[in-house]
Amino acid sequence: MSKSKNIYKIIDNKGRIYIPKELRTAAEMEPGDIVKLGLQKGTVTAKKVNLIEIGDQSPEAMEAYVRAALKEMSEETQINIAARILELVESRKGVQL
Repeated sequence: MSKSKNIYKIIDNKGRIYIPKELRTAAEMEPGDIVKLGLQKGTVTAKKVNLIEIGDQSPEAMEAYVRAALKEMSEETQINIAARILELVESRKGVQL
């Protein structure tokens, strides 16, 4: 991607913005990656990271950690975790498997 090419986007009513494929490719961002948002001198920054900051226990950070960890797990472990999550969700609904 050319550094001189500007791309303009409109933020939707939920505060979301679409990052174009050419920018995601250049930043090596893929679905499920963790992106750290920041603010530097009035400029919003977005940086792909592999780990969340220690101590951040926000729901978003926890989800990002789980997604990153899943990428490193065997398929068998992923299936076991998915089954356990399903059990937890179903038990909260009062439904038995």
